[in-house]
Amino acid sequence: MTPETVVHLHPSFFGDAERLLASSGELAAAAFTYPSGVPALRLSNAVGSIVALPFQGQQIWDAQFHGRTLTMRSMFDQPYPNVDYLRTYGGFLLHCGVTAMGVPAAGDTHPLHGELPNARYQAAYLRLGEDEGGSYLAVGGEYRHTVAFAANYVARPLVKLYAGSGRLALSLTVQNLKQTPMELMYLAHANFRPVDHGRLLYSARCTPQTVRVRSSIPAHLRPAPGYREFLQALEAQPDRHNLLAPGLAFDPEVVFFIDYLADVAGWAHSMQVHPDGAADFISHRPGQLDHGVRWISRTPDQDALGLILPATAEPEGYSAEKAKGNVKSLAGGATWRCDMALGALTLAEAQAMATKIERILAP
Repeated sequence: MTPETVVHLHPSFFGDAERLLASSGELAAAAFTYPSGVPALRLSNAVGSIVALPFQGQQIWDAQFHGRTLTMRSMFDQPYPNVDYLRTYGGFLLHCGVTAMGVPAAGDTHPLHGELPNARYQAAYLRLGEDEGGSYLAVGGEYRHTVAFAANYVARPLVKLYAGSGRLALSLTVQNLKQTPMELMYLAHANFRPVDHGRLLYSARCTPQTVRVRSSIPAHLRPAPGYREFLQALEAQPDRHNLLAPGLAFDPEVVFFIDYLADVAGWAHSMQVHPDGAADFISHRPGQLDHGVRWISRTPDQDALGLILPATAEPEGYSAEKAKGNVKSLAGGATWRCDMALGALTLAEAQAMATKIERILAP
């Protein structure tokens, strides 16, 4: 393996015009600024690219591989420098948490999905190196969150783009800088673009007991007549959603809680298989993220498939999850970590993953 090269990023690197910062073979990193003023970093290889926001939440704003866009369709054509979650919502991957996560309910004081999604990172960097997955470009950063008498932690996300691959390797560590324990909640909000007649394959048994439909409706949603009846139908037959038929009324949204099974290496897998056999995917470790959340929203204004949002809790807000016993505790000075892989698969890669899922589900 070659030594890793680290380029420390500064906002002054990001001008209006896109500018190459680093390259190695087919891998390249270029910096630019959206018209809204948000700095962005484009990482590209021979089969596609991602656009990351190094100083705003370390979001992956966009992902395109094998000639198609993976990112949800939204009302936003660019990110905005705004900490309000719903005023700049349309990215491919958002980190949610850490002091709270989910939809705030009565008695909750946290913002929607916590402080991480649009957090202002104090440090960001580009990495070039090689590991067991091959040559890569990576973007990472550090966000320190300190509130007197309450919280003091640093979050360090990292996403790697490998040469010749539509697979991204994603990790996040959270270090408690206090000497006393801190509470922790986290959810990786991955927003794929649904494909009509796409099939959902995943390493969980699809029964009403293991794929549960959320019946509560968040206060910011205004469902149309018939919505509650649709939820009731899915509660009885959750497998109805495994084929994304155009007529299914995921409007404004449907949320599922899924009990995942892992392979011998500790990974659970989810795919949206396109009609041509290629696929989108996420793999996660239930040993780290023990709650599986699926979110689907198909409306005239946005089209999104949260194929799986790996999480430490369900997204019902701090108070509700605390009452369920789902809020984690991180000891003073300790570090928590989670790992995921996500992106696009070729036909052959999708077939190989389908075989993995079949083996996990075999009696």
